[in-house]
Amino acid sequence: MESSKTWPPPSLPSRFSPVPHRNPPSSNKKIFAKPNLFIPALSLQHQRGRGERANVTSKMPAPALQSTGKFADLPFDVLARLAAAFDIPELWAASTVCRPWREALRPLREAMVLLRWGKRFKHGRGVRPDPKRALESFLKGAERGSAAAMVDAGLMYWEMGRKEEGKSLYARAAELGHPAGQCNLGICFLEADPAEPEEAVKWFFRAAELGNARAQYSLALCLHKGRGVKCNLREAARWYLRAAEGGNVRAMYNASLCYATGEGFTRDLRYARIWLKRAADYGHRKAQFEHGLELFSSGETMKALVYVELAFRAGETAASHIRDVIVQALSQPLRDCAMTSADKWRPQHFHR
Repeated sequence: MESSKTWPPPSLPSRFSPVPHRNPPSSNKKIFAKPNLFIPALSLQHQRGRGERANVTSKMPAPALQSTGKFADLPFDVLARLAAAFDIPELWAASTVCRPWREALRPLREAMVLLRWGKRFKHGRGVRPDPKRALESFLKGAERGSAAAMVDAGLMYWEMGRKEEGKSLYARAAELGHPAGQCNLGICFLEADPAEPEEAVKWFFRAAELGNARAQYSLALCLHKGRGVKCNLREAARWYLRAAEGGNVRAMYNASLCYATGEGFTRDLRYARIWLKRAADYGHRKAQFEHGLELFSSGETMKALVYVELAFRAGETAASHIRDVIVQALSQPLRDCAMTSADKWRPQHFHR
């Protein structure tokens, strides 16, 4: 299989992830063979998925709580570090445990407010876009210990070309257990000159175990290409699938290829078509083109034109000739209907 054809390089403007305010997927399936990675044993915090929502207090180390039998006796600095990577619901729940915890977590609650204002200034939500004030808000949130604010500040530094400052913030967030920070730090190591793929794989694996779909996809690519880890197509396919289930559109396309070619999975054309269509509906232009070809082959000419037209508009040059052929095969009313559908089309969005 030609790697340039089957596994296209990423084409999005930025490979780094800002921090979404939503919960990661819950998945307890252990589908990765750790010995193949030669990665040292990880801490309990890294081994479990952040999607587990049993009880916020269960995230605190049991020995520290059992030593006194009182939540209030947990040292404030330890509590702040444990809560640094919490999302809003987790932080709110922890703040209601007892009065000392509420006081100890006050800086992190303030950081969440600053994080929201930073996003508003960055994206112009309800205010005029102001990158300078956005960065100031993120940095103030980072000073209060928020790992999410560290990630967004790091992303802004990276986009400004101040990569070392961005990497430093990613590293702080990664050490606090934030999956987006761990994933972005892995990308920093992978894109460094010289690259440090072994270090990148280590951080991708930690973030992937916590449910970060981009890290799962990046880990799958490393396993597929043998970058920083021994090539393992079976494990690569499993991580592609896990990332696809988490909403990563490139992983959806690659999972389709794995099923279609039998690389890593038993060959299954039904699942290949399912993931190809899903990738197309989420906006992957090569998947749109290939799904359009499948529809054209099966006689669904009008639907085929919709997907081929979408791929052509997205920049898939190979779609140009096929688009003209399909247009000639349709009557004018059906052409107009297909073009109207393409005009109204919007990519699906992943909901956890």
